[in-house]
Amino acid sequence: MGLVDRILTIVITATLTSAVWIIVGGSLIENATGESQRAATRPAEAAPSPVSTAPSPSLDPEQIETDAPDAGALDTRTAQGLDEAQARQLLVPVKNIRPGDLTDTFSDSRAGGSRLHEAIDIMAPTGTSVVAAAAGVVEKLFRSDAGGNTVYVRSTDGQTIYYYAHLDEYAEGLKEGQRIRRGQRLGTVGSSGNASDEAPHLHFAILQTTEDAEWWEPATALNPYPLLTGN
Repeated sequence: MGLVDRILTIVITATLTSAVWIIVGGSLIENATGESQRAATRPAEAAPSPVSTAPSPSLDPEQIETDAPDAGALDTRTAQGLDEAQARQLLVPVKNIRPGDLTDTFSDSRAGGSRLHEAIDIMAPTGTSVVAAAAGVVEKLFRSDAGGNTVYVRSTDGQTIYYYAHLDEYAEGLKEGQRIRRGQRLGTVGSSGNASDEAPHLHFAILQTTEDAEWWEPATALNPYPLLTGN
């Protein structure tokens, strides 16, 4: 076979091969774009590539309109501690107990060391009067397995909750929504809830919160001991 014949053979073979691949490839493409094939394709493989949302460099960013509303400033309100004037006005919430009689149990461990006490226990005989440490509004009278008979009093500015627990009984006529004055009787010392009958006491906590927070929501506990004793 001469040189010319060999060249013609190569050209014809290449042409035929290309034609076959064009026909086969077209069929594959048609099948791949069919409904059945799209349904069988995994979502991860079908996901489009990310598209940039940046404005075109040729546009002035200040002229680009947006439908996004103004979200406004973030709510940055946080619980605040009692100021000095408020702290000076606090009463020891158990009748006939003086500041010097108190013990700081705020950092004591509870539940086998799994949590801190975050309150003080004011020991007194069962039936001793419990009085309001500060003025406010009775937000909740609540009976719990742990606290027994409890009272939640929210301060007049709404930012502090005074929590009284383990009461033996409530003061007659005490009700939710009632405004109370500093020193007003709330009930009596007891051992309701998980308190020991052999050690009746008032569990007293001061919780810093915000005006719009509910009585049951998490709050920041303050140590009542230095506030009641001036230490």
